Amino acid sequence: MILQPVLNPLLIALLCVPVVALAIWVLVRTPQRAGGRVTDTRTLAGHRALWALRVLLVLACALLLLRPGIPGGATQTLATDTDIVLVVDTTASIVAEDWGDGEPRLDGIREDVRALVAEYPGARFALITADAAAELRMPLTTDTTALMGSLEVLRPEVTSQSRGSSIGVAAPLLEETLASAAESSGDRSRMVFYFGDGEQTDGSAPAAFGASERYTDAGAVFGYGTAEGGRMRITTGGVAEGGSEYIQYQGADALSVIDEGNLKIIADQLGIVYEHRTADTAPTLPEAPSTTTGYAEAGEVGNVMELSWLVALVILAILGFELARATLLIARLRGLRAPVRSDGFPDDRTRERT
Repeated sequence: MILQPVLNPLLIALLCVPVVALAIWVLVRTPQRAGGRVTDTRTLAGHRALWALRVLLVLACALLLLRPGIPGGATQTLATDTDIVLVVDTTASIVAEDWGDGEPRLDGIREDVRALVAEYPGARFALITADAAAELRMPLTTDTTALMGSLEVLRPEVTSQSRGSSIGVAAPLLEETLASAAESSGDRSRMVFYFGDGEQTDGSAPAAFGASERYTDAGAVFGYGTAEGGRMRITTGGVAEGGSEYIQYQGADALSVIDEGNLKIIADQLGIVYEHRTADTAPTLPEAPSTTTGYAEAGEVGNVMELSWLVALVILAILGFELARATLLIARLRGLRAPVRSDGFPDDRTRERT
């Protein structure tokens, strides 16, 4: 049997051992009534059977906290020994509403990152965001739940603080992140995925990503947006996705238009492919380098067949018995109440019996 405790075993013992000891003491001692000790064999047997069930109940609760199981089947687990760096454009244009049925582009990025996580099990992921400045939101980790959590709460820069966007603002940080990964884990491959619309609006020449090419084994640049453009809601830094008003330009709603030329330049600099993303298609993901993709070292990972549900059924049955017994005792007590005459006084016959 395999145990997977939900609490520290010492804490479980501290919680359950005193209760079990008390129940056993009540079980073995002879019950007493007003007239002295109970000697009736039938009554003693019922008393001990009841408290034996209660001892069993406490033991079952302790076993449930230990999460018992038995070794089950074995399944092979694919491991991708790869470091993947995600670069996400978080300028105001990333919430332009031209993804799918008028949804923000950021929704498309989240969907594509989910596909990445599923495609490369066991990989380490890092998240870089880029707006007015680049920021490493999450260093390399295999905790994909944390990665998706970061993306779910990700918001674009505050509209009032925007000073234009540059597609190359993340280039130095990307190079630094990849170089650090190569130095610490030189045997792992590295992949880069860039998510953005390619708009360069700050009036300067964008920094190049070419310095990161030597650290990049594979990846893709994903482009979001349409040639017609999408409107962008004003963002204020609050919890909500955006405000109710749209960004204005020359008296009309401002439109963000994809610049695929810039995105293809980034892909060429990194030595990876470019793909324009739409809501009705799945992303084309490159294969991880074959030298770093395979099965877990042991070839398989053992599964555990949970037995907690059986223990829970035992607990449920005992609690059901206790509930039925308590209901029966309450009904008997109600039946012992003295009958009352129509004038509100107790029945004389009942008074004589008592």
